[in-house]
Amino acid sequence: MSISLPGTDSRTYIVGSTGSGKTFAGVFQLMLTDFDTNRPAIIFDFKRDKLLNSLGATEIDVYSRPPTKPGLYIVHPIPEQDDEAVTLMMRRIWENEDTIVYIDEGYMVGNRNKALNLLLTQGRSKHVQMIILSQRPVWVSRFVRSEADFFQVFRLNDQTDYDTIQGMISVDIRERLPKYHSHWYDVANDAGVVFGPVPGRKQMIENFRRRLHRKTRII
Repeated sequence: MSISLPGTDSRTYIVGSTGSGKTFAGVFQLMLTDFDTNRPAIIFDFKRDKLLNSLGATEIDVYSRPPTKPGLYIVHPIPEQDDEAVTLMMRRIWENEDTIVYIDEGYMVGNRNKALNLLLTQGRSKHVQMIILSQRPVWVSRFVRSEADFFQVFRLNDQTDYDTIQGMISVDIRERLPKYHSHWYDVANDAGVVFGPVPGRKQMIENFRRRLHRKTRII
């Protein structure tokens, strides 16, 4: 059995209920990217998550143009109020290419957001890597699921959510796993495996800050 990890143009969809471990898993996937050397990583943080805001990212305004230089950036859109600005920023990311996009609580972007769907369907050719998290798969755009190269599935509380994800992958995710464990599914290889917990908060924060500090010293 061959299992791959995300590449520079992959779409990773991480789903799980509150407290299941999905945010830590998403941050770990972000940690594996080349945000400090080759291209920017932009975090869309709608709920002002404590972990995401401890990584040392540079805060940018949702109404500004997205950065093109390597680094870790974070934007805090207000749902409904900033919807048009989010759409414009995502369209500009599509134009810029070579960007990493991390979306916490993907349903807050809206399941009919044309710019998000554009990134999901055409972003591979532009080397836009995407990491999208959500609690409820039934609330996000279908393209989040249909265009995903990788699924990471944590505990879900609703049977409809299980059925939605199970309909997209061939491995059985009904098995109840230990706390913070997840089902990992590689679409291209049609193969799955169980992942254990990722590194802890302190270790990941230190990794991000060390890499950002090293980048600043080089500049």
